[in-house]
Parts: sequence; structure tokens; C-alpha cells
Amino acid sequence: MTKRHVSLPPGGEEGIHAFIEEVDDRLSGEEDTCDVVEDVLVDLFGDREAYERWQSGGEVSPAERVRLQGYDPCNVTLESEYYAEVEAMDEGEFERTKYLQWLWRQFDATPMADNVEFALRFRRMLADHLFADVGDDCRFFKGITFTYGHNISVGDNVVVHDDVHLDDRGMLTIGDRVSISDDAHVYSHDHDINDQTAVDNYHTIIEDDARITYDSMVRAGVRMGENSVLAAKSIAGKDVPAHHIAAGTPAKSIAVKDGWEPVADDLADANVDRREERKLDYDLPENLDVFDEFGRDRQPPGDP
Repeated sequence: MTKRHVSLPPGGEEGIHAFIEEVDDRLSGEEDTCDVVEDVLVDLFGDREAYERWQSGGEVSPAERVRLQGYDPCNVTLESEYYAEVEAMDEGEFERTKYLQWLWRQFDATPMADNVEFALRFRRMLADHLFADVGDDCRFFKGITFTYGHNISVGDNVVVHDDVHLDDRGMLTIGDRVSISDDAHVYSHDHDINDQTAVDNYHTIIEDDARITYDSMVRAGVRMGENSVLAAKSIAGKDVPAHHIAAGTPAKSIAVKDGWEPVADDLADANVDRREERKLDYDLPENLDVFDEFGRDRQPPGDP
């Protein structure tokens, strides 16, 4: 076995349990999520005295005011807030996602995020409120980012390591016992090669027991088959069949895992692009105020 069980002293365990249970109950209750997030962050950062002084009209410096205002997720913006499809979401859906994302990200900026036993349990609790679905005994390490969060479904016993990006601008489904290593990126949206403001969203699928290894990337709409492996620093742009090992940029199936040959597809049948089958349609409001961050109109020679 590669891991061992670790336990905290009784006093430490009691404090962690009480805190996580309190935040979980508040997020599940009738309180405004924005208020809960603000209150939790004020205490996590040890800023209660300065916050109360500011709230009561006391003097604070401009820097203090910016910091104290930043605990309130209503006073911040995230990159995903600029994406056009936010306009088509159900009322309040993005706001709640944003507030919970802010709590997740800011928690990771606290010293307590390095207390692994505490941090894994706190993030697992947050995942229950943020993700579309999350299974039992999942472990989410430090520095994980999402687009929204609510388009992610995660199975049982999943581990996502440090500094992973899980893009759910489309949909992302992660099966049971999946391992995603440090610095990996899993995408569910893609840009047109000529007009990078044109975005297509996909359903990306990581099946049971798949492994996405260090610093690798899964492109939008790819299906990583059951028990498959994407080698370190590889980019999967096509489906990886069950029990296959894919490597390279672009990644290709190079082998079948030892012992799994009787139930795996032949290598000759691999490396097929089926992403189009998983493209997601979405409508945008007709009166959308479009913002083109590039402000350019580049046409191939000869185009009208």
C-alpha cells in the first residue's frame, strides 16, 4: 500500500469537525450564501476586529478597505463572469456558483489550506454545495480551479491533485476512482481556429479508474475510457479507449495495459476523434451585449 491512515489529536479533530459542520449547515440553510462566505472568510483570515471596526464606521486605510470588501464575493469578479453563456443560465445559478468558488479559492490562500486533513474535508464539503454531483471519499488538493463548478459531476474515491484546472464551461463527468495529477488541465470548451471569440462547448468524460497524469491535458469533448492512462505532459485530442495507454502531443494509444488485452480494443482501432458527438448546443439571448476583447476582424485572403 502506498498510503497510511493519519489522525489528528482529539482537540484538533474536535475543532475541525465543529467548523466544517457549522459552515455546511449555514450553506444548507436559509442564510444568503454571499453573507455566509463573507463571514467565514473574515474569520479564516483573522480579520474580525478590523472588519467590525470598518462596519461600525471606524477609520480604515484604503488598502484595508479593499481587503475587507474582498471577503464579500459580491464585490469581486471571476473570469467566468465574462462568458456570454452566463446570460442564459437560470436566475441565481451563476451567483451561487461564484460565491462558493470564491470561498474555495480564498480558503486555499489561507495557511490552513496546508493542513491536509482539515483542507481535504473542507473542500469535500464545499464540493457538495458547488458540484452537480460528488461521490464519497473524494480528495481535492490545493489550487484546483473551475469555470463554474455546477457542470461537474464526480464519482466515488476520486483524487484531484494540486493546481489542476477542471473546465466546466460545457459539461465534465468524472467517474469512480479517477486520479488527476498535479498541473493537469481538463477542458470542456474549445475555440474556433480562425475566430477565437467563437466557442463550442462539449461534454468531456473521464471514465472509471482512468488516470490523467502530471501536466497533461484533455481537450474538450474527449472521452478517456475506463482504466485508461494519459501519460505525463501529453495532450489527448481524441478518445482514449478503455485500458489503453496514450502518450505524446498529440497523444496516441501506444499500448494496452498489461493483462487487459483480452477486453481492450486493438491499437489499430484507436486514435479516433469522436468529439463532435459530444458537442453541446446552447442559446444566447438575442439582445446580448457582446464584448470582443480582441477587437479585430481578420479574414483569410480572398474572403468577401
